[in-house]
Amino acid sequence: MREQKGLNLTMLCDFYELTMGNGYLASGMGDRITYFDLFFRTVPDGGGFAIAAGLEQVIDYIQDLHFGPEDIAYLRGRGIFSEEYLTYLANFHFTGDIWAVPEGTPVFPREPILVVRAPAIQAQLLETYMLCALNHQSLIATKANRIVRAAQGRTVLEFGSRRAQGSDAAILGARAAYIGGCAGTACALSDQLFGVPAGGTMAHAWVQMFDTELDAFRAYCQTYPTNATLLVDTYNTLQSGVPNAIRAFNEILKPQGITKCGIRLDSGDLAYLTRKARKMLDEAGWTECTITCSNALDEYLIQDLISQGACIDTFGVGERLITARSEPVFGGVYKLAAVEDEAGNITPKIKISENLDKITNPHFKKLYRFYGRDTGKAMADYLCVYDETVDDTKPLTIFDPDATWKEKELTDFTARQLLEPIFQHGELVYRRPALQEIKTYCAQQVDSLWEEVQRFENPHHYYVDLSQKLWNIKNDLLQEKR
Repeated sequence: MREQKGLNLTMLCDFYELTMGNGYLASGMGDRITYFDLFFRTVPDGGGFAIAAGLEQVIDYIQDLHFGPEDIAYLRGRGIFSEEYLTYLANFHFTGDIWAVPEGTPVFPREPILVVRAPAIQAQLLETYMLCALNHQSLIATKANRIVRAAQGRTVLEFGSRRAQGSDAAILGARAAYIGGCAGTACALSDQLFGVPAGGTMAHAWVQMFDTELDAFRAYCQTYPTNATLLVDTYNTLQSGVPNAIRAFNEILKPQGITKCGIRLDSGDLAYLTRKARKMLDEAGWTECTITCSNALDEYLIQDLISQGACIDTFGVGERLITARSEPVFGGVYKLAAVEDEAGNITPKIKISENLDKITNPHFKKLYRFYGRDTGKAMADYLCVYDETVDDTKPLTIFDPDATWKEKELTDFTARQLLEPIFQHGELVYRRPALQEIKTYCAQQVDSLWEEVQRFENPHHYYVDLSQKLWNIKNDLLQEKR
């Protein structure tokens, strides 16, 4: 049986990607150039926007895309694939083009966050893994960003590894949470692999291991005097935990002139307990001692704690972040948008459904974001056909596609193309930013959204308009397919 380590992820695809590829080759369409859009339809948790994440893993996947001897042997054993097709797969390498929005970019429903131009077999084989990577990390980055915004400048740490749906979800979830704004993680491997700052102090088992709570606190302060955060709720938070922490700080840290320390609570009425603990610490002279709280937190509980006057400096958020428990599916899809003939002519394609949300935007497209010159705030996104350009020196009227009677005239704006080239002719052309750079970029781009778009409840509807040319093409296709 193949070991998990070094697993070839090329075979992490839905089986129908392979059967369609075989069929394309048999039908003479294997090398036909196709255009696919990867996009999502609904923002999780009813929010105003999502955060794109996972592109780094897509790049790694495509650079290692190959079918090994074991893969070919498995496929041959299924007895349904032609030898011509198996030979094609044995010599497979990606030769197409990919564009994507940078990781950390706020994105909106039905706009492409990744575009593939490639021969049909190649483009089809990419679908499953790209959706897996982008759906998962975009979901976690979006949830993390909501939680970080709810904390109103207080530190948020990702604590969810033990509740994640498998090791990849824990490791890459911590990466995505960092992009979304978390300051660090409890997952050591995410730090080792990606540089997500890992940290931690003690569990209740540490306290229980010693004869007394005070002995446990003394030992920890002696071992880690410059990073002593003590878990004070193993027995009784206010009667023993906080008093024993203060005593250990006085005995071990104060003689060394150390004032930086902390306590952590993982249970109980956090608003009440932290107010009381803060008063006890301040009266004992430990005004710089920080208070960290965990215990099944999310953005709404954090908002409530802050509104109740909880004295919390850092939030450790676990299961409700790493699993996006309130809405654990991002819902990204991968749809054919156009095909290209040998002469280079591009024919738009559309998917039609009785469910209006499932009607796709056809053609090979560009995606612009417009920012106000005076405010720096994002005003609208704009989808147009690949051969169109936007002149941001002239006024532009845009419409809300979900309410075509609503229009807005944009003046004094700058236009930025969001889709950046990642691969050209199968070669990586994208400069991979460092993770800290992605995190900083994400914070800047979220800050460019109006507060009304950032609301958790009933956020302002952000305009994502189609150019007149693209709207006409879409409308003509809809009429043609009636």
